[in-house]
Amino acid sequence: MSASRSLETDVLVIGAGPGGYVAAIRLGQLGHDVTLVEKDAYGGACLNRGCIPSKALITASDLAERAKSAQQMGIDADVSTDFERMVEWKDEIVGRLTGGVEQLCRTNGVDLIDGRAAFVDESQVRIEGAGADAADRIRFGTAIIATGSRPMALPEFNFGEEFIMSSTDALAAAEIPDRMLTIGGGYIGMELSTVFAKLGCDVTVVEMLDSVLPTYEDDLSAVVRRRAEDLGVDFDFGTAATDWTEIKSGVLVTTETEDGDSAEYETDRVLVAIGREPVTDTLDLSNAGVDTTKRGFIDTDKNGRTEQENIYAIGDVAGDPLLAHAANKEGILAAQDIAGEPLDVGDWIVPEAVFTDPEIAAVGMTQSEAEEIGFEPVVGTMPFDASGRAMTLGETDGFVRIVASSDGGALLGAQIVGPDASELVAELTFAIKHRASLTDIAETIHVHPTLSEAVMEAAENAMGQAIHTTN
Repeated sequence: MSASRSLETDVLVIGAGPGGYVAAIRLGQLGHDVTLVEKDAYGGACLNRGCIPSKALITASDLAERAKSAQQMGIDADVSTDFERMVEWKDEIVGRLTGGVEQLCRTNGVDLIDGRAAFVDESQVRIEGAGADAADRIRFGTAIIATGSRPMALPEFNFGEEFIMSSTDALAAAEIPDRMLTIGGGYIGMELSTVFAKLGCDVTVVEMLDSVLPTYEDDLSAVVRRRAEDLGVDFDFGTAATDWTEIKSGVLVTTETEDGDSAEYETDRVLVAIGREPVTDTLDLSNAGVDTTKRGFIDTDKNGRTEQENIYAIGDVAGDPLLAHAANKEGILAAQDIAGEPLDVGDWIVPEAVFTDPEIAAVGMTQSEAEEIGFEPVVGTMPFDASGRAMTLGETDGFVRIVASSDGGALLGAQIVGPDASELVAELTFAIKHRASLTDIAETIHVHPTLSEAVMEAAENAMGQAIHTTN
């Protein structure tokens, strides 16, 4: 877009992340004139600075760790890792995918503009940066806000400092430090701490709460914690990092408990992983008559429409769940609604996963959540240490748990901790979405030997009919 130019479009999409580019492509497929504005890179934070690069490094570090510890399989390996080449491989994957997203947008007739969009009013934005002029304008009929989220900072630990890393910085690191202190034991902190530990870093995790992954049940997170401890990760719970100073040997971090007890840690790098916040402060939303919550999120209806009828918000800016696959679906729902072809999705069942070692995945209700709303649930469990396939993989930590109603056995929820949990949860999500019963799962023949048999066995266990584990 050249300087001082005015453009009109049917639908303007702001942000080319997993919500924005999906919405733009679907609208293009439905015959709409669509313009997509992106200030950084196609694919958004997920593809460039989150989901994809982190999973690449997780896979590489897992492979190195498994090779080093495969003696019981009769494999003795002297493993060395070249982190620079690992990062190059990761970046190559990201580059191929970002290029693919851009090409898909163009193929589907989406006009692409580099720059930052900010609202002038409820039907117009100005474009800033990337060579644009302040006079550049785009007038739209409908807009979709899909600007995503960014790592949350701590006042005492600024990301611009040499020794302080966000998750973005960690994924772009040029080398693995000898020592790292992670602030935050949530999914980002645990995923990256595990990667760095497997690649030879001495990691300490400082967490204000009393466990890692506090949004999951204790018996799930405990499996991940034990595995991290086996890798040499140290934990300091009930503690907040309060300050840091540079010293000759690196960084000295000060921590403090609620009782006022303090401690000091020497480290080389500090990773701040306390969560993510929406990117809405750059949009001048008040000019468009769109409000945000105290935390900066935008309230929407089920199809993504904000209080301003012609402006939608999808993905992380619209609040929980802050998940790329949720943003994908929200993008499609918003696009269909704009096109006058709304989708009847009924109950929206969103699975979630953490790519720790081992993985955690969950969907629907836990047992306690089911009980709180009046169910008398039955619960079935299949431990992976009773799974032949898990044994042959050398990955026997964890279990599959299914929660179902006692009257008819309709699935209410499931929790998995163990190998490929992120893959196994898809079957259970489908089952809950389509109101399948325990019998439906138990009577579905699963290939042997596979990890998916554990899903079938958990359903049989809930029915008191499990063959390969104790009922």
